[in-house]
Amino acid sequence: MQNKNIKITFILVTSLFLLWGLSYGLLDVMNKNFQTHLGITKANSGLLQAAYFGAYFIIAIPASLIASKYSYKVGIIVGLLLYAIGSLMIIPASNSANFDLFLLAFFILACGLGSLETNANPYITKLGSDKRASFRLNLAQSFNGVGQFIGPIIGGSLFLSLSHGNLDENMKNVQMVYVGIAAIVLFIMLLFIIIKMPEITNEDEKQQNSGGYKDLLNYKHFKIGVLAQFLYVAAQVGAGAFFINYSVEHWDTLSDANAAWYLSTALVAFMIGRVVTTPFMVKFSPNNVLGIYALINSIIIILLYILSGPISVYALIAMFFFMSISFPTIFALSIVNIPSNLVKPASSILVMSIVGGAIMPFIMGKIADVTHQTAAGFLVLFPCFLFVAWYGFKGSKLD
Repeated sequence: MQNKNIKITFILVTSLFLLWGLSYGLLDVMNKNFQTHLGITKANSGLLQAAYFGAYFIIAIPASLIASKYSYKVGIIVGLLLYAIGSLMIIPASNSANFDLFLLAFFILACGLGSLETNANPYITKLGSDKRASFRLNLAQSFNGVGQFIGPIIGGSLFLSLSHGNLDENMKNVQMVYVGIAAIVLFIMLLFIIIKMPEITNEDEKQQNSGGYKDLLNYKHFKIGVLAQFLYVAAQVGAGAFFINYSVEHWDTLSDANAAWYLSTALVAFMIGRVVTTPFMVKFSPNNVLGIYALINSIIIILLYILSGPISVYALIAMFFFMSISFPTIFALSIVNIPSNLVKPASSILVMSIVGGAIMPFIMGKIADVTHQTAAGFLVLFPCFLFVAWYGFKGSKLD
């Protein structure tokens, strides 16, 4: 395969990371947007994350099977098609201002994103030497962060800047954004169809597929790691889903639109946390870094309940910094000492554990609705971070 084709393929696959980062960045803005303009409760707004991350859980194995039977490229094309269909379904949803249709649209859209993530992550590691595989993946992941940063800015400017009562204009703006996304996605899908790309025929991959899921039950640190990942993702998604609600409730002069900018700042803090902390994990034990960061976040959760004013929002932003290394670190600690033939099934289970993000926002929203305090909903994250801290200090070392 010519070097030029590999470079073009790398650029195209990297663009996918930005696309699903953008979608996730917009999602957290939608919670507050639908509360304001569709009049739904906080708990019901959490159904957005239920549809979104529930789709990831459902699509993970089918997407992996498509890649195994056909190729990563086919899996990516299927993902892009579903992403575009889900985005275009925003048209009837916004025309009717129907929340149930929005949930269906986001579910289909997220099925596409799940297929993209399942296929793009391993594919990009194969576009060159194994030695630089980690570099390529981290470079691509940085564009995911860019997408997450842009999402709340777009949503804050076009959706949250409109006051209650501007339903028609709000729905038009939502429709415009997602139709634009659909057009970009379809264009990129066309490029994937017409451009010849490297075929991955790795015998080692075929060997790795021979491992059974039951064999993983023999590894205690893996089983506990799956639960730790479930609880961590639940906490991360819950914090993002109600970031804007918490901010405007605790900072009296802060508007929804400006709170969206602070959400973008929190996502930048998340990226900075990963960049700054990663070098330290070479010198210090990753499990201890995970434990310390999760313990700090447990303390921040208490502070979020006690504090008010700008300082409370800054504390919430700091929480994103300390969450930054959790997902990859739990992932890595969970598969330590796992035989190579079990790594793929282990990885797929860990990816499926993000279904925690589908459950937590609804629970947080329900508590916030009953108590009339978003801060009370955040208290549910306290045991989540405590468990992750325990996993870092002790659970990850169990045989």
